[in-house]
Amino acid sequence: MSNNKFFKTNNPGVFVESPGRINLIGEHTDYNHGFVMPTAIDKKIYFELRKNDTPTACTIYSKTFNTRLNFDLRIIEKSSSTWENYILGVVNELQKSGKKLEGFDCYIKSELPIGAGISSSAALECGLASGLNKLFELNLSKQEIVNLSQAAENNFVGSQCGIMDQYASVMSTKDHLILLDCLSLEAEFIPANFKSCKILLINSKISHSIADGEYNTRRKECESGLKIIRDQNEEVETLRDVTLELLDSCKSQLSEKQYHRVLYVLQENKRVLEAANFMRSGNLQSFGKLMYQSHYGLRNLYEVSCKELDFLVKFSEEKDFIYGSRMMGGGFGGCTINLIEEEDIADFTEEVAIAYKNEFNIIPEMITVVPGEGTLVKGGKNKKVRSGKLEYREKSEKDKYPENEQPK
Repeated sequence: MSNNKFFKTNNPGVFVESPGRINLIGEHTDYNHGFVMPTAIDKKIYFELRKNDTPTACTIYSKTFNTRLNFDLRIIEKSSSTWENYILGVVNELQKSGKKLEGFDCYIKSELPIGAGISSSAALECGLASGLNKLFELNLSKQEIVNLSQAAENNFVGSQCGIMDQYASVMSTKDHLILLDCLSLEAEFIPANFKSCKILLINSKISHSIADGEYNTRRKECESGLKIIRDQNEEVETLRDVTLELLDSCKSQLSEKQYHRVLYVLQENKRVLEAANFMRSGNLQSFGKLMYQSHYGLRNLYEVSCKELDFLVKFSEEKDFIYGSRMMGGGFGGCTINLIEEEDIADFTEEVAIAYKNEFNIIPEMITVVPGEGTLVKGGKNKKVRSGKLEYREKSEKDKYPENEQPK
């Protein structure tokens, strides 16, 4: 189904490009009020939204899943289909906040693999929220869109994620990494000077679901560990206030898991700040070593890796043209992220694909990405909205549609 066959009205459309994200380092630290280093990428989810001249009827068509979601704005109920809940959660949060919506239709096409750890969920949430914001003139700021999208995932989907994914999807600047303080939300945009290197994602094809189970368990383990430390040290408010010495002084009161989870978070925060210094100075070798340390912390202390991810990281360690590698995302599957010399990508991807297929009988997916800009919204009288600024330009038909999805 093409865009023009889906819509039943000729109302002006709103067009959204909502990117996935990578995270160079700083995993599972965002919901612990720590530091992260993400950026949006040049792979996106594309939306077209139009009012459909009804008070409350809504239809969403996903080209990825080749399915429709029909719902009424007056009755928002949780679906048995995970992707639908990201949509419904955003609509639910908008209406809870008092924003007035009317019936609308939305066509979605995605370039982002599901379950690969590049945050297709946040791209879906932020893209829809941004499109509805424009379509119904809700006057939400970018930060409000970030917060609302996170709330949709926390409250409706049930995944207690931090703010990193949504922040990166909306706020990123092309060719930069974000050093984000998830406590204050202060952000520094650091030039992504990878020199002769590229970022290569290797999708293990082990799909993860973080809406329940182990992801939320890790958060609870950190929170319970923090409570024990805080009960003995009233000056402590978050894990940011805990030093390694203070943690060790409380070790006897913590379970082994609580101790390991908190220790990982403290070490990872330190790694992120060191990594930022190395990126500023262009020291990619030292930056990459921190990526490896991050992976082994995630494997040994946070226990969110899996044998497939460990295999891919170990395989990369033997290559002097790969400076760093680690699992990325919630864990238990998804991608590894690799900092690799561009000239060696072709040979390496062929070699690692053969080795991985021999080991697990799975053909991995190779994805080369570059740091991109945050959510882009276009629509209404040739207006273009980017990074909170409004400017005018003429739009061609090609401009309006994703590549290879032109109207027939």
